[in-house]
Amino acid sequence: MDQRPAFSTNEQKELINFGFKLRSLRDFHEWSQEKLGEKADLHRTTIGAIERGETNIGLLTINKLARALMVSTSRLLS
Repeated sequence: MDQRPAFSTNEQKELINFGFKLRSLRDFHEWSQEKLGEKADLHRTTIGAIERGETNIGLLTINKLARALMVSTSRLLS
C-alpha cells in the first residue's frame, strides 16, 4: 500500500508554526495543556496534538483558543 504523508512539507511547517505560537501564548499565561483545554472547551490531548503540528484545526477551534488565551484570532494566526 502507498501511504502518503498526511500533510505536505509546507503544510507541516505551517502547522508546526501555529503550534509553536499556541504554546508560546499558553506558556505566557503559565497554563498547562489541561488548563488551556478547560478554558477552550477542548481535551488536553487535542491541545498537545495542535502544539506538535499533528492536526489541522478549523476556524471554530481557532476562535475557541483565541478567546481562551484572551487574544484576537488574527494575533493567534500571525
